[in-house]
Formats: sequence, structure tokens, C-alpha cells
Amino acid sequence: MTLLLLFLLLLFFPKNVVSDPTGGEFNFNGFLYAAGSAHLKSNGLFRLTNTTAETAGQVFYNYPLRFKDSPNGTVFSFSTTFIFAIASHYGADNGHGLAFVLCPTRGLSDVDPTQYLGLFNSSNMGDPSNHIVAVELDTVQTAEFHDIDANHVGIDINSVISEIASSAGYFNDDGTFVDLFLSSGDPMQVWIEYDGKQKQLNVTLHPLDVYKPKIPLLSLQKDLSPYLLECMYVGFSSSTGIRTASHYILGWTFKMNGTAPDIDTSHLPEVPRFDQPRDQSVKGILATSLSVSGITILIVLILGLWLFLKRKKLLEVLEDWEVQFGPHRFAYKDLHTATKGFKETELLGKGGFGKVFKGILPVSNIEIAVKMVSHDSRQGMREFIAEIATIGRLRHPNLVRLLGYCRCKGELYLVYDCMPKGSLDKFLYRQQNGKLDWSERFKIIKDVASGLCYLHQQWVQVIIHRDIKPANILLDGSMNAKLGDFGLAKLCDHGIDPQTSYVAGNNLCFCLVVLKKRVFSLTNVVTWKVR
Repeated sequence: MTLLLLFLLLLFFPKNVVSDPTGGEFNFNGFLYAAGSAHLKSNGLFRLTNTTAETAGQVFYNYPLRFKDSPNGTVFSFSTTFIFAIASHYGADNGHGLAFVLCPTRGLSDVDPTQYLGLFNSSNMGDPSNHIVAVELDTVQTAEFHDIDANHVGIDINSVISEIASSAGYFNDDGTFVDLFLSSGDPMQVWIEYDGKQKQLNVTLHPLDVYKPKIPLLSLQKDLSPYLLECMYVGFSSSTGIRTASHYILGWTFKMNGTAPDIDTSHLPEVPRFDQPRDQSVKGILATSLSVSGITILIVLILGLWLFLKRKKLLEVLEDWEVQFGPHRFAYKDLHTATKGFKETELLGKGGFGKVFKGILPVSNIEIAVKMVSHDSRQGMREFIAEIATIGRLRHPNLVRLLGYCRCKGELYLVYDCMPKGSLDKFLYRQQNGKLDWSERFKIIKDVASGLCYLHQQWVQVIIHRDIKPANILLDGSMNAKLGDFGLAKLCDHGIDPQTSYVAGNNLCFCLVVLKKRVFSLTNVVTWKVR
């Protein structure tokens, strides 16, 4: 009788809710499933891809995990950490990267082994029925996916066009940013943590010789409940395309409703390295090199000396604030090309700070906005540094993203994402065609409130903008509002009064301006202090 009951239980119990033997917590054990080019080695190292071009590899935990208590429930909190390494092959460009992925199935079929990271193909990219959430470590800049560079981390939902992305690196406790090169071959650790109550997904990256930073690299405020099913598989995916690199996972832990255990780095497997192949014609090349005339060698030496002196001159003009706050410095010639020589036809607007030009970056074809600030003005210089020190470290969907900066011949330039709809004041004062309906007005207020809430309560320090006005509210192509111009911003620690004693900027009552002075109860919509 007992055997019969057990048989019936196994026959009718749904397969997609098979009990996980580890109870939602595992520590890089043997319950793993490999597909494609992935290979699990006996020393504890598993490889997702190898030197083969246009291949995809996947490794998943063998059992589904329960992320909700019901199909329509909310996603539980979860935490995972893993150590990875991407080893480049000599003579080949890096490609394409790897991703930590949550998906409904144990493995992904019919995927494109190129820039889609083994997650999607051209027909199902962006399909809501995918129910895929991933964190990508991308080593190739793909213009069609709006990649910010060829060395970035992004959060993806049903598509490899990231919801939010940042160049690879980490923040020190003092807020300074340190770049990391994903394809260096050095092991690095990633933390991915979702707070089910706050509906916030944080991603942190750091080298093994650095403790987990307090400030996450990425922070996305988004409820994952509409995108994740009740039971999901967790694992990794990678692809090479025509470029090759080997993608390794050295350690991995996961925990549902808690913090994943840290990984013991003292027993990690060694990452294979790829030595430079020996050229069989070395003797011939050496003989040819030695036969070069003395005049040619002299020209090369003079050219090298000139380049050295030029580089030294550039390094000498770096000021202390640039070393601390300026990791992303654009070349002036790129900005000059992007804005067609800063022509008046590319002018988006101008004010007390200077002029703003529209541009398209060469090669990547990314649309940008370039704000020109006078270097000779003490106020302009102060606002320039304030923008880099504040917005340069912020990541929020309702804050204008600062891409970088440039200095050249007494001029200062700040480079932002381009906002196609322009500033809000053009809509309010009928400078733009079309009118804002009431739903759009309230949406704009809520977007600004979300950005201010992040500045006041959710970032590592309190940032007081001090210049809220329609001209500083920018609208993207979908009419989402983003707060910009942090030139007058002030920072202070949480729980400390900044002790400001004067009014700065034009702190208008933004809600009443958007609603055109109609009387509404907006206390719960947005509040801020006038500093």
C-alpha cells in the first residue's frame, strides 16, 4: 500500500514544482546541468565557452526554485554570488560575454550564439513571454542594443537591451569609482541581490582582493513579479560569435530569502591562461628588422620621443579633482565630430551655464547631449565639478545619466544621454507642438518624485538638488521625466542637517507649475526641502 501511494504521488505531482533538495540554498555542488559548449571539470571549474566560434554554453542548477508562493504572488527576496573569469585568446577580440540568468526552463534552446549571449534570438528578443531576467557581463559593444561600451554590466529583462547598465568597476567607500577589465582573465566576484519588500535589484562587482563594496554598481527599482513565474531555474549562459574567449565560473552560492554565503576563495580552481603562440618565422622577422636602415630607426625614435612628450604634457594638466572624479574622459575630437563642430544647427538650448548641443558619437552612433561650461568662470568650474562628483555616480531611471566629460582649451564639456523630447518648459510654455494631458502631467510629477526620493533617501548620501524647475526636467522618447543639471547640488550624510542659510537656484513649486496652478492635494505625490 505504501509503495502504491508513493507511485501515485510521483505520477501526479507537477514536475515544475519538484522539491529542491537543498531548500533554496546551494553551494556550488554537483546538482548542475550543462548544455551546448559548457563543460564541468573535475577540479570544480566549469567552462561555458571555449575557442570555438559561434557557440553557446549554459550551466543551470538542476532543480527549479520557488520564487513565489502562487502564480500571481510577489517574488521572494533572493541573493546569489559567483566568481567568474574571462580569458582572452591571443590574436582574437573578446566575445561576447556571459550572463547570470533566471528562466522558466532548464536550459535555453534555439538561441543565437552571437551578441544575444546565448539567451535569445532575433525573433524572440523582447518577447514578454520569455520570462527571463538576466545580469550581463558584456565584453562587446553592440550598437543595435545601445551598449554603452565594450566592458559593461547590465540588468536585462526579456531582452539584451539593458534596463540599466554601467561600465565595469566598483565604488570605494569614499565614492570614487575604480575601473575593472572583464576580459583580463583575473577572477572577479559578482553579487546579485533582490529585496522583495523594497522591489529593488542590486548588482555589485569587485576583484577578489577587495571586500564587497557598500555601494552597488547597479541598483534597479523594479518589481520582478510580472516577469518571473512561480518556479524558475537559475544558471549561466554565454556565447562567442565570431570572436572567441573562454568564460569560466569558479564558485557559486545561492540563497532564497536570505544572504548567499560568501565563497571560500582559498580553494578556487586555477584559471587556464592562453600563451602567445610561437611564430615559426621569428628568425626571418628578426633578420628583416635588423636590416632596417639607420635613418628609419632614427625617424622612429624621434616620433616616439614626440609622442612621449605629448602624452606627458597631457598628464601634467590633470588636476586633483579629475583623478578622483573623472574616470570617463571623452576625446575632444570625438565630441567635435559628434556635434558637427558645435554648429548652431545642433544647438538644443542655452542658459546661464552655457550651451547644450545634440550629437551622435562616431562608431557607436549613440545619441548624446553635450553641455559646454566656461572654464574661466569660477562658478562654472564649481558647477562642472559638482556635476561629475554627484550625477556621475548616480544610477536611476528618473535621473539624467552622465556619460563622461571633456576639457579642451579653456572649455569644459559634460556628456549626457540625449533626451529626444527636450526640456519640460518647452511643453509648458507652448514652445513645442502638442499639449500635455493630465495623465502625462501626473506621470511627470511622479517620475520627478521618484528621482528625488532616490536622491534624498536611497543613495549612500543625501543629495539636495536645489534647482528644481521645468528647464531642468528632461523628457525621453516615451515621455518619461528625468531630473538633470546638478550644478547647484549639495551633499550631506543621512541624518545630518546641511546647515544651508541661503536660497540657491530657482526652486519653484514644480507640481503647481506642471498642473498650471490648479489646486490639488499633492502632499503624497512629491515633497522636498527648499535649500
